[in-house]
Amino acid sequence: MHKNWIAGQWTGSDNVQQNVNPSDLSDVVGEYVRASAADVDMALESAQAAWPAWSLSTPQQRFDALDMIGTELLARKNELGELLAREEGKTLPEGIGEVARAGQIFKFFAGEALRIEGDALASVRPGIQVEVSREPLGVVGIITPWNFPIAIPAWKIAPALAYGNCVVFKPADLVPGSAWALAEIISRSGLPAGVFNLVMGRGSVVGAAFIEDPRVEAITFTGSVPTGRQVLEQAAARQKKVQLELGGKNPLVVLDDADLEVALDCAIQGAFYSTGQRCTASSRIIVQRGIYDRFTSELTHRTQALRVGHALRSDTQIGPVSEASQLEQDLSYIEIGRQEGARLLCGGERLQRDTEGYYFSPAVFADVASSMRIAQEEIFGPVASVIPADDYEHALALANDTEFGLSSGICTRSLKHATHFKRSVQAGMVMVNVPTAGVDYHVPFGGRKGSSYGPREQGRYAREFFTIVKTAYTAA
Repeated sequence: MHKNWIAGQWTGSDNVQQNVNPSDLSDVVGEYVRASAADVDMALESAQAAWPAWSLSTPQQRFDALDMIGTELLARKNELGELLAREEGKTLPEGIGEVARAGQIFKFFAGEALRIEGDALASVRPGIQVEVSREPLGVVGIITPWNFPIAIPAWKIAPALAYGNCVVFKPADLVPGSAWALAEIISRSGLPAGVFNLVMGRGSVVGAAFIEDPRVEAITFTGSVPTGRQVLEQAAARQKKVQLELGGKNPLVVLDDADLEVALDCAIQGAFYSTGQRCTASSRIIVQRGIYDRFTSELTHRTQALRVGHALRSDTQIGPVSEASQLEQDLSYIEIGRQEGARLLCGGERLQRDTEGYYFSPAVFADVASSMRIAQEEIFGPVASVIPADDYEHALALANDTEFGLSSGICTRSLKHATHFKRSVQAGMVMVNVPTAGVDYHVPFGGRKGSSYGPREQGRYAREFFTIVKTAYTAA
């Protein structure tokens, strides 16, 4: 049984859940405890007690701990990548790549711990010196989703620790295995007891405590739009600092002058890999009419050729859907698309394989209107809607016709259109001739409109959330 890590000790619970492999429902990955309200209280108490000393720790102490975590993640990427693929369902190469990214994130923020900057300025008044410095917030509650069960925790935990905060971490209840493995590595990194705490369990218990407890200074949350908005409303009423990463309905624009091979690769990689279960997936493919028929025909052919199967099989390109409820949601949107009048070109069916799992064939809808639900609502599965556009201006307007604004892309040979699109599309991230899904770990991540709230994640911009600015005046 895998326990929570609280106050420097592994702590049990009577409430235990089984972690089941979506590729093979007979494969139990492990048993993991669920935290009680008392467990969460103990974790918050230990974090608060550890914070005064940790907030004054040296950059070298923080560097050493984070660098050690990153080194072990990279050394064990194959082993932990297999665990990730078993519990979440993304393919083994994707799982290994995600663990490697987590290791790189920890190493990046190890370096950032040595580069916490401030400013010394002359005052506008004579005989006074001004200093501007950054200080840690205190106790940070971290809530992460199931679709990237080790990378997203890494890009929240690493900067929180690097800037001198203490952490209470709640992973998604669906995928505790990768989070526990990360916590086990962190437990041996030399951090003082209470600086980092793992509390696995339900959001109704753990997340609610983060919102209500005054010991939590800030909450960083990645997950569904309804839950995120609830977190924001309730936490803001208590004047907590909040960072949200929520949904996406990301456009990929394909103009008539695009390289067809590049555009098809961007569409397939962006829409279907990781089983479409990523907030940066290109679920709205907007294609200019001059290339529309050729593009949709070839996209259908290549989508039908994708190999859906067990996440650990070497020939699998698309793994299973993560859980039964997500599979039902994907299937329901196929029916919604049909009822709305979109043309289903391929896919959208539950598949049978050698093992019982949540297998689903990637789907392509054509002749989709931007007003349709399948073009506006986040499905979070391998379902792509192809929308015709008259020209570049029409395509840009369609790209912006969404309540979300996370990632966006354009495939074109035109420098004029690429430049204009980068400036005019209403999204936090823009890709030109590369898939909308797939980002670097050392640069900002985040969106606009309904996709994000608060400062950016990742890269040096993470300091805007995990630190507070202090201005000090000293008379000479």
